[in-house]
Amino acid sequence: MTDLIDGNVHAANVRARTKVRAEAFAAAHGRKPRLDVVIVGNNPASRAYVNTKAKMAHETAIDGRLIELPETVSKEELLGVIAGLNADAGVDGILVQLPLPDHLDGQMMIDAIHPAKDVDGFHPMNVGKLFTASRIDPEAMLIPCTPLGSLLMLLDTVGKEGLSGKKAVVVGRSNIVGKPMAQLLLAYDCTVTIAHSRTKDLPAVCREADILVAAVGRPEMVKGDWIKDGAVVIDVGINRVPTEDGKGRIVGDVATNEAMGKASYITPVPGGVGKMTVACLLHNTIVAAEARVKG
Repeated sequence: MTDLIDGNVHAANVRARTKVRAEAFAAAHGRKPRLDVVIVGNNPASRAYVNTKAKMAHETAIDGRLIELPETVSKEELLGVIAGLNADAGVDGILVQLPLPDHLDGQMMIDAIHPAKDVDGFHPMNVGKLFTASRIDPEAMLIPCTPLGSLLMLLDTVGKEGLSGKKAVVVGRSNIVGKPMAQLLLAYDCTVTIAHSRTKDLPAVCREADILVAAVGRPEMVKGDWIKDGAVVIDVGINRVPTEDGKGRIVGDVATNEAMGKASYITPVPGGVGKMTVACLLHNTIVAAEARVKG
């Protein structure tokens, strides 16, 4: 029997814990923690995602501001906005919504955010801390939100002892998910393999995994017979595939129907890891706020 890891429940728990910390912060410092989001242009998907972030922030006792810039904004103008937010003592977290228009370098903008306010966890200094820390503390470090959410779901599902000594395979090597996910699992004493679409005999590699994280961005690439009996499967993929009615549907990187009955636990798509990403962004905001007032 396979149990679903319900992202809605886990995300609600993260938000509840964050709200308690945010309210305590406001009581102690006379202001709410604050997250400012910069959005460039009018990408419908980005705008919908930003609206979700704003709603969740409000419900979690976090203040914020949406800074909307035209698609024609110059590199210099956007860097100026980021510099102003860096200098604003009332801003705890800064997020530049990606993707940006083609004439703007997303990594340049991430690099321009002060590391202490980088709630996405993508600044090179925060990435460096993640890869060099002797101990990973999700309650006090700025960790990329999707890997962090995946880790928290694993900890809540199988616990630290359920990770220690286990073989983990991460399918995907992106800087956003694959690499930081592998590092987090390593920190919790897994033996970790990073695989990808060009890995020789990828199905055989996946079958070795007690913990399998699929983050390769290919719809239903990981088949049921790639999964070891009893494995815990975290499906990070969000892919839209066509349907006969033309509306399309969202699927993950794992063929979930095939995995049912083989995996012990699996995250559904939708309703799994994606729900945790925004919750962990808010979690990172209070982590950043607390760290900044401590100096």
